Amino acid sequence: MGERGSPAAEPDDVEAVTRAVLTASRLLVGVSARSLAQVEDRVTLPQFRMLVVLSTRGATKLVALAEILDVAPSTAMRMVDRLIAAGLADRQINPVNRRETMLDLTPEGRRTVEEVTARRREEIAIVVERLAPAQRTALIDALHAFNEAGGEPPAPDAPELHPLG
Repeated sequence: MGERGSPAAEPDDVEAVTRAVLTASRLLVGVSARSLAQVEDRVTLPQFRMLVVLSTRGATKLVALAEILDVAPSTAMRMVDRLIAAGLADRQINPVNRRETMLDLTPEGRRTVEEVTARRREEIAIVVERLAPAQRTALIDALHAFNEAGGEPPAPDAPELHPLG
């Protein structure tokens, strides 16, 4: 038996790794939901994901957003309409091709992403602090490999601490 009564896994035991990742996923979904609690009247988790994409990519065409989020363009359009109505995103004419519309964050949308991400980062840090240093190192290595295998780019470094406002 491994720590906390979980069965010890063999290095090539895909099912054991899958169970562990699913459990960690539940933890992270809970963290994500709690981090959105103060803005949930304006933003759902899928809408927040769209805000994060706009935050990292900048102004983006609707079709590209839909592809990145793996949703139909009509679904992406409904999400964008709600974010615009909430004052978190806006449409702009593409200066390179005036026939195209680009979607981007408003200053309020950017603040929302920063605040929610800061709350999420704080809660994750609390969990990570409970791990022994060797466990942290092993987790970094494992998550880097996992993210790379899944094609997920690294999260940005923590911004310098400054008052939000």
